[in-house]
Amino acid sequence: MRILVVDDNDDIRQMLRLLLEQEGHEIREAANGKLALKLLAQEAVDLIVTDIIMPEMEGIDLIMAIRSVKPDAKIIAISGGGRIDPRLCLNMAGKLGADRVLQKPFGKAAILGAIDELRGETRPAQ
Repeated sequence: MRILVVDDNDDIRQMLRLLLEQEGHEIREAANGKLALKLLAQEAVDLIVTDIIMPEMEGIDLIMAIRSVKPDAKIIAISGGGRIDPRLCLNMAGKLGADRVLQKPFGKAAILGAIDELRGETRPAQ
């Protein structure tokens, strides 16, 4: 899959890139929602993994913008909170269109399982 990872934290983006590339995915990156929308206007992706709390354009706004132009997009929202309890952020993201939500820190199995679910696949138990 071609996956867009949107997070203002360079370390999170790099970790997700390495993990997902090891699984055979092609990764695109953006540091905020505005950059993500520019990238999405230029090329198609199969899945978006977006943080919620970011500068320039937050993940909630990004999710709503994506849903308005591409209602069938597959979106995973991730958040560690920050100023706001991450459960509140993720609950809002789910209500506004995220297909799956994960609270940071999450493990490899959680993100890969969410991706597999959205692809309609199941991962064997380990």
